[in-house]
Amino acid sequence: MITLLYPTLAILIGFALLIWSADKFVLGASNTARSFSISPLIVGVVIVGLGTSAPEMLVSSMAALDGNTGLSIGNAIGSNITNVGLMLGLTALFYPLHIHSKLLKREMPALLAIMGISYFLLWDQYLSFLDGLLLLVMMFAMLGFTIWEAKSNGEDTLPQEILDELPEEIGKGAALKWLIIGILILIASSRVLVWGAVEVAEYFKVSDLIIGLTVVAIGTSLPELATTIAAARKKEFDLAVGNIIGSNMFNILGVMALPGLIHASSFDIAVLTRDYPVMIALTLALVIFSIAWRKSKIAILGRIEAALLLIGYLAYMVWLYKDAVSI
Repeated sequence: MITLLYPTLAILIGFALLIWSADKFVLGASNTARSFSISPLIVGVVIVGLGTSAPEMLVSSMAALDGNTGLSIGNAIGSNITNVGLMLGLTALFYPLHIHSKLLKREMPALLAIMGISYFLLWDQYLSFLDGLLLLVMMFAMLGFTIWEAKSNGEDTLPQEILDELPEEIGKGAALKWLIIGILILIASSRVLVWGAVEVAEYFKVSDLIIGLTVVAIGTSLPELATTIAAARKKEFDLAVGNIIGSNMFNILGVMALPGLIHASSFDIAVLTRDYPVMIALTLALVIFSIAWRKSKIAILGRIEAALLLIGYLAYMVWLYKDAVSI
């Protein structure tokens, strides 16, 4: 019992510090950028977008540095599955979401395309340096396109909602302080979390991939849950769904790229036969639920749809459990 106590504490403390430091990193980075007169739109799309994915990116990097590629890949895919099935499902269960943004209707097919391309890159069951580089280039291309589209698409309300979510303004000195503190604690807490996750995996004799898909994915997705629920409570429904879609794009292009760039390696075939198909299926379900079937032309992600997403997520957890105990 003592053997499991310290890794469990490491995971819990690591999650708490990871979430706190990611928030402080966004606060510091966004205000530092403002002090250099960088466009608020760029701050909102790039810095805040990357900031919400910072926990996944740091955990993936630390796991890759330790040679735990399975945990890195599991974190990326598991976070996407968790975001749609659990986080968005829970949010819509309490706050039915009305989706009408034209921007979201373009982003959803883009997310599916990104998943398809990344699946093709992983088809050989090896995440190479070139694969990681291609994914990273696609991420920066996506960021550039998003900024260009937001500037030229004045009739859509989503960019303004993003700007409204920027952290409060603070002085330059305080901004630099929180930027440095945020980065340092992000690195330290992700290292502690990865150690604890690997120790738990070894204790229960399950793969790093399973731990990445479950415990680590849920913990690193908590910032998305907080942001999504906050947006839904304020009836900023497009922002709530857009936050999930944007995060999932970052996870595939940014988080998935890191293990390839840091520690190119082969991975479990279950990623291609079990986990990736589930991620695509849940995303397709979200796309179908987001289509406006009603005359009002506004899609409603209601409680029935939310329940279906949650059922899909729970069924996947049962599948993972059965695979883990059969090893």
